[in-house]
Amino acid sequence: MENNEEIIVVVADESHERYVDTILKTIEDAAKVRGTGIAKRTHEYVAKKMREAKAVIALRGETFAGFSYIETWEDKRYVTTSGLIVHPDFRGLGLAKRIKDMTFTLARLRWPHAKIFSLTSGAAVMAMNTQLGYKPCTFADLTDDEAFWRGCEGCVNVDVLHRTERKYCICTGMLYDPEEHLPAKISEDVLLRIKEIDNNIESK
Repeated sequence: MENNEEIIVVVADESHERYVDTILKTIEDAAKVRGTGIAKRTHEYVAKKMREAKAVIALRGETFAGFSYIETWEDKRYVTTSGLIVHPDFRGLGLAKRIKDMTFTLARLRWPHAKIFSLTSGAAVMAMNTQLGYKPCTFADLTDDEAFWRGCEGCVNVDVLHRTERKYCICTGMLYDPEEHLPAKISEDVLLRIKEIDNNIESK
């Protein structure tokens, strides 16, 4: 059993691109085990999230432990925290919650007025979302951005989404509305890391 304190959770940057293929393989393998679908992402898509400081990665030394990323929709009116995965070697340590909390904080810091939503079929993710203030919602409450919904085309359950005219599917919709909550408390470590990455992006 690994020690959770030995695992760091940080905002990813371009130096972490070497982990992308491992991340994608871990997500794919987990979906197969659960028997659920996934919205497939390319290497370049995930690498871009890292370069733009829109991803969080967990590492023990040089070993990949977990990951998640954020994306904006409808001119940044909506945000998703997606792709949450913990490598099988590091499960049972509360790492998913650490990653989820930092990804959520990252989204709140970058777009404090955006609604944050989640589509998930996982009970653990639903529980974490609830703790953060998400509420179950209908798909009509989510973004209308066609680019988001195209991401579902790679899911094995996409036929359900089509048959219901995008009213519901296997996943549960959950929504965090910032207007219903006090301003987010931002971790100083996260704030400094984002500023550092943003400065690097601007200097290129």
